[in-house]
Amino acid sequence: MPKSSTNQIPKGFLFSAAEAAIKKPGRKDIAIIYSQVEANIAGVFTTNKVKAAPVKLDIKKSGLGRGQAIIVNSGNANACTGKRGMRDAVDTVSLVAKNLRLKPSLVYVCSTGVIGTPMPMERIKSVIPELVAGMDKSDIEDVAAAIMTTDTFPKVVKRRIKIHNKTGTITGICKGAGMICPDMATMLCFLLTDIAVEKRTLDTALRDSVKRSFNRITIDGDMSTNDTVLIMANGMLGNTELTERTFAYKTFKKALDQIAFELSKLIVKDGEGATKFIEIEVGGATDERTAERAAFSVANSSLVKTAIYGNDANVGRIMAAIGYSGIEFDEEKTDIYLGGIKVILKGVSTNRDVKANSYLKNNKEVKILINLNRGKASVKVLTCDLTEEYVRINATYRT
Repeated sequence: MPKSSTNQIPKGFLFSAAEAAIKKPGRKDIAIIYSQVEANIAGVFTTNKVKAAPVKLDIKKSGLGRGQAIIVNSGNANACTGKRGMRDAVDTVSLVAKNLRLKPSLVYVCSTGVIGTPMPMERIKSVIPELVAGMDKSDIEDVAAAIMTTDTFPKVVKRRIKIHNKTGTITGICKGAGMICPDMATMLCFLLTDIAVEKRTLDTALRDSVKRSFNRITIDGDMSTNDTVLIMANGMLGNTELTERTFAYKTFKKALDQIAFELSKLIVKDGEGATKFIEIEVGGATDERTAERAAFSVANSSLVKTAIYGNDANVGRIMAAIGYSGIEFDEEKTDIYLGGIKVILKGVSTNRDVKANSYLKNNKEVKILINLNRGKASVKVLTCDLTEEYVRINATYRT
């Protein structure tokens, strides 16, 4: 009996992970996610103009809205690899399709890792039969571990929900720890459900969930070439296919939103070299876009992030970041709270540095609340501090 047959896994999904020594030996670094029946599928991809070969291939496939298998590797991004990279992505899909006896159009390919290095195709080709043969020996946690790069832990979130008097499951995994900035973060995410959801509805739901989760996190302000979120809904629960007009759709969408948010939160908590998780909420804005721009300006500020790392409540840096965000706001109306401590009142420091510094020193999770006092819109953006360890990790990433 496959380990993945536990009641925390959507019906009909199987998993396999193996070692191909793509970047270095000693760990599983390639995996397959397989649905025993064809599934509706939707995807959201990086907006970087430089896209990896797998992203280009998957964008074309996702337009059809159908899929059955995903092969994913870590250690090599297959980006900036030209015609050879596209040929390698196509060959990988073809070999997986042949071994699983599927149409190539139903197989998606994802990669993450070093940019600009050709894929070690001989090792990949040799391990695919092993992956297919081992489909009953791995679970989703094995896949979550296999796709990690600089991550320090696998990221898995699961939910069970009632749909039409039946209990369905949504399970998500992702990887990501650095090069994190919308749209989207440097990440791969795979969401799986046995709930039947109509193609267009699935696409709309995913895009909205990504907007409110993975597109509201930042670690270092860098955007990747490989960012991909895929959701597969195989319908094996046997429910009537959900549309936006279906009563149960709200239940499904709420669970999907929660899973995407929890996964995005795990990415930030695992930020490269991070010691603090930071939630920045901008409220009192005239509209959501204004709040988002202000929040990201603060979240991407190296000066804000290093101050928080050093337990220094240098709130002038927060005000400065709002000031250069490009939004319309009134400095004299702006209040800022650090962990509930009012540190800026109507644009002026309250001189509560000692208490605010103590808050930073004694908390690994930091909350910054900025009230623009101009409207009712609010947005939360998640980030982390910036440390010497981040520099070390990225200075030696290829070695």
